[in-house]
This record gives sequence, C-alpha cells and structure tokens, in this order.
Amino acid sequence: MRTCSAPTPTDRLRVCYADEPRSQPGSVVFRPGCVRVQALTLVELLVVLSFISLLVVIAQVNLFDVLRRNTFKAQVQDFVSLMQMAASHAAESGNRYEMIINLADQTYLLRELTGSDLTAPVQEEQIITQGEFRGNCKVAYVEFDDGTYANTSEDKTRFRAGHAGWQYGGKVVFLDESEHPYAVIVNRVTPIVQLIEGDPPLMRPKAKEEVPFL
Repeated sequence: MRTCSAPTPTDRLRVCYADEPRSQPGSVVFRPGCVRVQALTLVELLVVLSFISLLVVIAQVNLFDVLRRNTFKAQVQDFVSLMQMAASHAAESGNRYEMIINLADQTYLLRELTGSDLTAPVQEEQIITQGEFRGNCKVAYVEFDDGTYANTSEDKTRFRAGHAGWQYGGKVVFLDESEHPYAVIVNRVTPIVQLIEGDPPLMRPKAKEEVPFL
C-alpha cells in the first residue's frame, strides 16, 4: 500500500531542484537560478528602503530648520547675531555697515556702506544678507537714544555701525504671538547687542552740562 505524507521543508527544497544532478549521494545541489533571484530581490529591497530612509531624513532636517527659523526667539536671535556681527566686524576692520529695518513690510537688510553718500540707494553688491520677520515675530517700533521713534507706519529705519561703534543707540521692540515684548538693545558706546525680555526704558546719552567735572 502506498502512503503519502506532507512534504517537509527539505522535501520542498528538493522538489524545486529534482532535475539537478547530485555530486554525491545524500547531497543537495542548489540550482543557481532560484538562489540568485532571491538574493537580488533582497538587495533591491534594501536599496529601496535605504533610499526612502534617506529621503525621510532630508525632509525632517528641512522641516526642523523651517520650524526653527519660524519660531519667535530663533528669528530674534538671528537678528541679534547679525547686528552683533556688523558691530564687531566694523570695530575690527574699519568698514561701515548699515542694518535697514522696514517696519511696514517687516523685513530687514544688512549691507556694507562703500560710498560717502549714506542716502544712496542700496546696491546689489553691498547686500550681505536680507530677510523677513514671519509668523509670530513682529517688530512693533524702534526708538533711538536721540528721542526719535519709528513704528509700523514708517517706511524704513536704520542702524549704522563704524569703527567707533554705532552712530546711534536705540532699541528694537519685538512682539511675540502673545503680544509680549522683547527689546533688542543697541548701545552706541559698545558693540554689544543685547536681547532683553520686556520693554525697558532706553538710557539716553547725557549732555555735557549734566556730567559733573571731576
């Protein structure tokens, strides 16, 4: 009587290669074709997964960078860094720089002053960097230490830095998404630019008659 049994894994493997000759009794000869197809499929799958992972990482990096730059403190800190860089480089090199803040458009532009006419239009070759304040970051107003103001109804206001320091001191007041103020303080005596929470009163330079003779 002939009986049938379920094929074992080894039997199924032998069925696939039943027509192949065996080099010696009891050995299993693997047909190169099947093994090669399985290996190529695995390699292709790994390549595709690696490529997809790379795209995901790139997308995450770009997204995190956009989110970082859109946050309030990141935008204000970038602005402070630019002002600090302009003042420090002007003190070291003797070059002159100008930060132009457009309150109406909520944009800024840092340029190098290369001519004697400070009122001349901005030339393309003068521009170092430019940008805009986005989302939850807004410039409310600018106050200078000579008593002048500029708010969002104004077109442009400027801070100029030279070898001796800032032409005028002042503060740039930002508002976050909760309308909470932060002030960027520019001191005409030192190149240090500070970011302070709140809207502190601006220290004004004293007149000669206000300074006692020692």
